Amino acid sequence: MGLFRGFVSLLVLFLIERSNMSLVRLNDNGYEDLVIAIDPGVPEDGQLIEQIKDMVTTASTYLFEATEKRFFFKNVSILIPKNWKENLNYKRPKHESYEYADVRIAAPALPGRDEPYTRQFTDCGEKAEYIHFTPDYVRGKKQNEYGPSGRLFVHEWAHLRWGVFDEYNEDQPFYSAKSKKIEATRCSTGISGINRVYKCQADSCVIRSCRTNSTTKLYEKDCQFFPDKVQAEKASIMFMQSIDSVFEFCNAENHNHEAPSLQNINSSEDFTNTTPMAAPPPPPVFSLLRISERILCLVLDKSGSMSSFNRLNRMNQAAQYFLLQTVENGSWVGMVHFDSVATIKSELIQIKSDSERNKLLESLPTQAYGGTSICSGIEAAFQLTSQMDGSEIVLLTDGEDVTTGRCIDTVKQSGVIIHFIALGPSADEGVIQMSNIKGGKHVYASDIAENNGLIDAFASLTSENADPTQKSLQLESKGLTLNNDSWMNDTVIIDSTVGKDTFFLVTWEKQPPSISLWNPSGTLTEAFTQDTLSKMAYLSIPGTAQVGTWTYSLQAKVNPETLTMTVTSRAANSSVPPITVNAKMNKDTNSFPNPMIVYAQVLQGYLPIIGANVTAFIESKSGKTEVLELLDNGAGADSFKDDGVYSRYFTSYSENGRYNLKVRAHGGTNSARRSSRHPLNRAAAYIPGWVVDGVIEGNPPRPENDEDTQTILENFSRTASGGAFVVSQVPNTPLPDVFPPSQITDLDATSESDQIKLTWTAPGDDFDVGKVQQYIIRTSGSLIDLRENFDDALQVNTTDLLPKEANSKETFVFKPGNVSEENVTHIYIAIQSVDKSNLTSKVSNIAQVALFIPQADAGDEIIMLNKTNGGDNLY
Repeated sequence: MGLFRGFVSLLVLFLIERSNMSLVRLNDNGYEDLVIAIDPGVPEDGQLIEQIKDMVTTASTYLFEATEKRFFFKNVSILIPKNWKENLNYKRPKHESYEYADVRIAAPALPGRDEPYTRQFTDCGEKAEYIHFTPDYVRGKKQNEYGPSGRLFVHEWAHLRWGVFDEYNEDQPFYSAKSKKIEATRCSTGISGINRVYKCQADSCVIRSCRTNSTTKLYEKDCQFFPDKVQAEKASIMFMQSIDSVFEFCNAENHNHEAPSLQNINSSEDFTNTTPMAAPPPPPVFSLLRISERILCLVLDKSGSMSSFNRLNRMNQAAQYFLLQTVENGSWVGMVHFDSVATIKSELIQIKSDSERNKLLESLPTQAYGGTSICSGIEAAFQLTSQMDGSEIVLLTDGEDVTTGRCIDTVKQSGVIIHFIALGPSADEGVIQMSNIKGGKHVYASDIAENNGLIDAFASLTSENADPTQKSLQLESKGLTLNNDSWMNDTVIIDSTVGKDTFFLVTWEKQPPSISLWNPSGTLTEAFTQDTLSKMAYLSIPGTAQVGTWTYSLQAKVNPETLTMTVTSRAANSSVPPITVNAKMNKDTNSFPNPMIVYAQVLQGYLPIIGANVTAFIESKSGKTEVLELLDNGAGADSFKDDGVYSRYFTSYSENGRYNLKVRAHGGTNSARRSSRHPLNRAAAYIPGWVVDGVIEGNPPRPENDEDTQTILENFSRTASGGAFVVSQVPNTPLPDVFPPSQITDLDATSESDQIKLTWTAPGDDFDVGKVQQYIIRTSGSLIDLRENFDDALQVNTTDLLPKEANSKETFVFKPGNVSEENVTHIYIAIQSVDKSNLTSKVSNIAQVALFIPQADAGDEIIMLNKTNGGDNLY
């Protein structure tokens, strides 16, 4: 138990409340409600389901052993695509969905690239989004390269659930050790093997010893570590769980402090809330759930307060937009109105054509009067849907209702999911609890029409189980209040990944404007359909819209006037995934002075889009909007550089209450679809081969792709709603300066003659905004001393170092002072930032410079090998 207690003692990070929609919970040492979803693009294969079961069952046993009898998988739901045939063993999902599944079984991000990985929005130590396995990997076709699926599942589970680090480093696979040798980055160093270059072409392979790089003094780029097949070392699962002897995580006693990999100081409260079990656990119980048609009921508030601020009409505009464009064909949709009582206005209708959509439009409310009884609306919707598992309620209200608590238990006991759209500053807070019960969405729209928040809210309510190529994507969402100038002119980009069912929507407050829309060829399009009662006009482009820049011009007829333009489309080709944007905050609720983080993920399929311009708009309940440029630079709030996740800290709280997030992404000549050698963070380590009795038995080489290979993209634009969050304890007075600079995480050091050159990304006065006052740079001959006693280490003179604006690239060159410790082989360097209020950042990552030229292995001469039975054996 001693070693594992050492591991547990490192698990000190408390996981903050955040908007992670996983249903997994820990109950009596067992993980319940784990969801594994099969992508609709995977061909029907009953054997794949059995292989998923085998993988999880094996993983449960391995997890139990690895955590010293603490954890196992208790029950698991396998979500089966709607396009697979019905089966008596398949049940209807309740609140399980593809979008929020813990594991996705889907095609690889790039053809032939089957590496499993865990998708991460947030920093290490926090729960991740999902694990991605390819069907071929689960079927066992790639296990030579990535290891047995059950063991690898536990490796990826540690990323997903506990946020722990990998103990290999794709960017720094080797380091110079105190032994004055070049070592492979790994934990623990007890794992033995050899370093070699291994190249194959046609039917022959070459294996040779690694050469050193003259600049880095480490091994060349193509050098790889080949572990011995037979080992005695038990750690670590986060380095190479494929080794038969490995059954432990790295801990405080066996962690390799020299290696450039992060120590696993972080994990979840899972460990503090459990004790080891006395008996072995039962095998997992599996449920097979097949996705069915969407069943949805609109529950719309028509109480007296909806007559204020043009709310009733704005709700009707947004609901029409939702019914005309957002909700998917095949869905069953009904409608309920409520004030002090509720009325069913439309039974469930299956949408097959425009006829059903138009019939539902006729049921929208025309007058606002009466009180507010939210529970009456929910209870009427329950009658309509028969509380069928997985059915959804879209509840929109602007009012408060003290009786809301009486139906919370009913919601809990049902299988219904509630999405809550809060309109205006007084919308009921109690409904948030209902939307959180079953993983519903919570979005907010202010009374400022030009922000287009209500239409954006409805646009976000696409099905969580729909095929991504069938979903409605928002290309543009813009509003403007016109005072002196009567024109609203702009452009919309339609890229080649979208264009089907393209829909232009214009709204106004007073009088219909004149509307002109030109396609990329300069041709004026046909007239919009006007609905003067709802104060909106729309145009559907037949077939697939022309790719390029569309130009629109709106002229208001009165002054002042508020106009909005919304443009949506669907994928042009079901075999080509569209570019998508997903946005969220790291928490649903927060209190001052804690910061929040904005995340926006830009992908095409599973490939990250890098180099895009991504902007977040955060609106408070009174309508004040903060604008943030989001970054994918691997600094500040951004955890991983060039992974398609754009991030930024948000600290500009203006008031207590709800805030709403909206994100815009634009791409063009500076954007690329990443197709590098390792395109995704936390990808499983590729096993190049094994050393057996001193001979390398190689695996098929990983596909050759240069790390900088990218596909330059055409212009594109997307908008996305990130939902609502609630902030409390914001002072009424001007905010005090309580936010320190963000931690520097990308400090790098290189040796240049008798000097050391440092580079890093500048933090800001408040996390990643503004400019720090000064940097404190310290050095030591001991990594541990520098980490644990930073303030006592030797300080570098930084008088000439003038800090730059946040997110700029900083460079500093200095001559190291005399190191007092004896037998020192490295100089270790770290930085702390100080702002104008003398608030200090956390100490940066630790960079190192070797004071010697490390020794390369005395390897063999070049050896020629021939491929035999899929592997390579030495003659």
